[in-house]
Amino acid sequence: MEKLSRAAIFIIIGVVLFIIIVIKSSVVIEAGQAGVLFRPFSDGVETERTYGEGFAIIAPWNDMIIFPVRQLSISDKMRVLSVNGLEVSVDATVWYQPEYDKLPYLYQEKGRNYESEILAPAISAAARSVVGRYTPEQLYSSKRDVIQAEILEEVRRELETQYIQVNRVLVKDVTLPPKIKEAIERKLKQEQEALEYEFRLAKATKEAERQKIDAEGKAVANKILSASLTDKILTEKGIEATLQLSQSPNSKVIVVGSGSNGLPIILGDQ
Repeated sequence: MEKLSRAAIFIIIGVVLFIIIVIKSSVVIEAGQAGVLFRPFSDGVETERTYGEGFAIIAPWNDMIIFPVRQLSISDKMRVLSVNGLEVSVDATVWYQPEYDKLPYLYQEKGRNYESEILAPAISAAARSVVGRYTPEQLYSSKRDVIQAEILEEVRRELETQYIQVNRVLVKDVTLPPKIKEAIERKLKQEQEALEYEFRLAKATKEAERQKIDAEGKAVANKILSASLTDKILTEKGIEATLQLSQSPNSKVIVVGSGSNGLPIILGDQ
């Protein structure tokens, strides 16, 4: 009986050890993740392979380091200086993801906290470099798209050999000191009013030119018409009109050659 109890104990211990080994050897990598194998008793990080989604079996003394490899984002509100030395607050978000095939090198060289140690400083340096090229007025008004593109280019250059892929940069807000913002808004309003005045002035000038051209055209036309109306032509037109009137059914008396310039005079009831 004692031997049977000892055997049962060994069996239980064996089962427990087997369960522990199975648990330690089994790894499930979720969707959007990838794994890096670490062998503490041999070569360390396995750099030749990145483990994809699914179930994997490893030796119980090894470790599988799992990283998210889907697109991630990091947001930061940075205080930087403009080209003329004024402090500006830039609120930016960067979309990024680790390079899948280079994930073992990322873990080996940068560690698990690569976002805070590599990515965030690169974003901050890029923002300072780009914003430092512009005045507060440019940052406030028309340069946001340009700034985003330039920060993206700078961050990609900084991280070119760091195994991190940067997909997009979004500058959500640029906050200026209140007095500078008010001065810029006043200036922009004055410029808008000046543009509106220039538009009205140009419109009035064009209308005056149009009226002048129209009047000159009418004057030329009248001059040409007056030059073409000789006495002979006027007499012929008068005779034509007299003939048309004489053919109307209304009663009338026509006195031939008694009118001005020898034209007939028409007398009638109508």
